[in-house]
Amino acid sequence: MSNALKGKVALVAGATRGAGRAIARELGAQGAVVYCTGRSVAGRPATGNRPETIEQTAELVTAGGGTGIAVQTDHTVPEQVQRLIQRIAEDQDGRLDILVNDVWGGDELTSWGKPFWEHDLDAGLLMQQRAVHSHIITSHFAAPLMVARKSGVIVEITDGYKPDYRGSLFYDLAKASVIRLALAMSEELRPHGITALAITPGFLRSEAMLDAFGVTEENWRDGIAKDRHFGGSETPHYVGRAVAAVAADPEVAGLAGKTYASWHLMERYGFTDIDGRQPHWENFTAAMHRG
Repeated sequence: MSNALKGKVALVAGATRGAGRAIARELGAQGAVVYCTGRSVAGRPATGNRPETIEQTAELVTAGGGTGIAVQTDHTVPEQVQRLIQRIAEDQDGRLDILVNDVWGGDELTSWGKPFWEHDLDAGLLMQQRAVHSHIITSHFAAPLMVARKSGVIVEITDGYKPDYRGSLFYDLAKASVIRLALAMSEELRPHGITALAITPGFLRSEAMLDAFGVTEENWRDGIAKDRHFGGSETPHYVGRAVAAVAADPEVAGLAGKTYASWHLMERYGFTDIDGRQPHWENFTAAMHRG
């Protein structure tokens, strides 16, 4: 699949860390120009004490074979998103081939173990603004570039693909909403040759998760002693490779409106995680329950 996206232009909204950073890197590894956006820039972190920045992501994209371009953007502010899309249009002669809506920002806002009437209301509503409204705003301004060219792929990043309750009303609503957004956009964009779909990772071994388990990517298996579910985890690059494979698929229109897990797309395209594994979270958890 090397250079399968050469000449393509991508926007990864929420590319600072985790899945967004890895998606940007994997798109770049296939030759794409990748606009890496988010709020955290050098010297001005926007998420707690996390050190990652969009400049770092853009540098990693370029080092991996693509062209990374960092643009600080708060995707909940329409004016900032509009300026971002105008810049892409000017830079790339009106071209935008791939949009990945990965903005989240809800970890610090979720109170697990509380019913919704005891959950902080302002935090719950802010979560919808960050994780749902931002996706709508970004797609609203980005879609016309794709419509003009009658080509493009929009990917919504979510958590889970089944209608099961996710443990918190506000969290559940945010993750389910972007799945529905992918379906609704696919219906309206299909006549224009544009495909929208949603993708979920499994147990994501993100930078924050590695820190929480007190391990690094090199010795991540040590974390299994704390939680055996960690044995079925995947790096953010796994979902990154899923997105890159979808973006390069000439038959991508057949995926429109649906939600896929990283392991579903692994079975379709045959990619591996960076350690050569092919994690299948659903099979892993099923085997644990049987055992």
